Amino acid sequence: MFDRPLKDSSVAAPSHRRSLRKRRALAVSAAVVAAGAGAGVFVMNANADAVDLYHQTLTAKDGWAASGTGTTGGAKADSAHTFTVSTRAQLVKALGSASDTTPRIIKVKGTIDANTDDSGKKLTCADYASGTGYALSAYLKAYDPATYGRSKLPAGTQEKARAAAQARQAKNIVFKVPANTSIVGVPGTNAGITGGMLQIQNVDNVIVRNLAFSATEDCFPQWDPTDGDDGNWNSDYDSVTLRGATHVWADHNTFTDAPHFDKANPKYFGREYQIHDGALDITKGSDLVTVERNRFTDHDKTMLIGSSDTDSTGKLRVSLHHNVWKGIVQRAPLTRIGQVHIYNNVYDTTTVDGYAPLYSINSRAKAQVVAQANYWTVPSGGKVAKLLSGDGTGSVAGSGNLVNGTVTDLVAAYNAASSKKIKTTVNWTPTLTAGLETSAKNLPAELADTTGAGVLK
Repeated sequence: MFDRPLKDSSVAAPSHRRSLRKRRALAVSAAVVAAGAGAGVFVMNANADAVDLYHQTLTAKDGWAASGTGTTGGAKADSAHTFTVSTRAQLVKALGSASDTTPRIIKVKGTIDANTDDSGKKLTCADYASGTGYALSAYLKAYDPATYGRSKLPAGTQEKARAAAQARQAKNIVFKVPANTSIVGVPGTNAGITGGMLQIQNVDNVIVRNLAFSATEDCFPQWDPTDGDDGNWNSDYDSVTLRGATHVWADHNTFTDAPHFDKANPKYFGREYQIHDGALDITKGSDLVTVERNRFTDHDKTMLIGSSDTDSTGKLRVSLHHNVWKGIVQRAPLTRIGQVHIYNNVYDTTTVDGYAPLYSINSRAKAQVVAQANYWTVPSGGKVAKLLSGDGTGSVAGSGNLVNGTVTDLVAAYNAASSKKIKTTVNWTPTLTAGLETSAKNLPAELADTTGAGVLK
């Protein structure tokens, strides 16, 4: 049953308080606060007891999303626009029209399977393809480079059928989020979305919290023989995608390909049949975004900031802090054009579930990155020079970055091994830095149990 539950505008019970550092008391000594160790961002907020997870707004100066009007999501939602959902159909109804700006709070209880119909029946790739005329075997035969060539994109009957099948899947699994919305997982319910994509497009003021995103998969990747030297299979659907979105706060979420890892993907035309795209992508002139306390695991192309080298100048301002990246191949993140602050993150570059790292941070297309007090764990044999990447036009400034506990100049290590040098000066100074910890030393232990879905209570 579609549920409009208790009046959530009432004062929350203490159990719904934001509980991030379980071992720390709400009262923090003035000395610690003055030192900036998590000051004013999390439980230390003096108003925490009066704000439940669903109505909580982004703290002042907490990254780029705090700029200007700040990010409040659906905090002003009335009882008629406060929903608890546990199925795909309920989520669709709660979201309503993407053009409706009425504040709304959506509480996700349990795991929602996006690949289900309105009655809850499980849908498969075969269901989406049914009636379109698409068949992978026929597609492979039609566009085999040995006969079709490598100079042009697929066109014709099978490509039209593939696109039609893909459109049917998209209609089912893409959830369009309107402005002034908070989507929050209910603590203790394993809240999340599997197989789906939250699309935050051309809207302002959205909060996404405490959700586990998994198995976002494209049933119908497209073959592109012109992509790179050998061609590539390209898929749609990020778990969360921002396109022209502003004032977005993504907090305490988990992103993973599980249970299907890339190492299980077959190869066709000598290239991996890739069914995954991004985890959380920020593109098409999106701006004023804060991504904090998330866990990114078991994924290849994880976070794209800027969709192309000609994305919007003057936008793409993003803050990434206190996130954990493990089992990530690349794009943690890949940055273009914008002013991006990356601080107090933990990067574990150990190969996990077959996901072997290429690089962590890529600064290209004149991106202005400040990487400050992050912690990298690099296994024996790993190369510090490969933690960064770039095209020779991007910048990475900052200090206090640790590799296996030792302060390391990441740019110097990269530049010594690459002809495409990363610049070391930027055209801006971060000021929205609430919670910035000047030392990265304790981050691996601290973030082990304070990041990802399921932490908030």
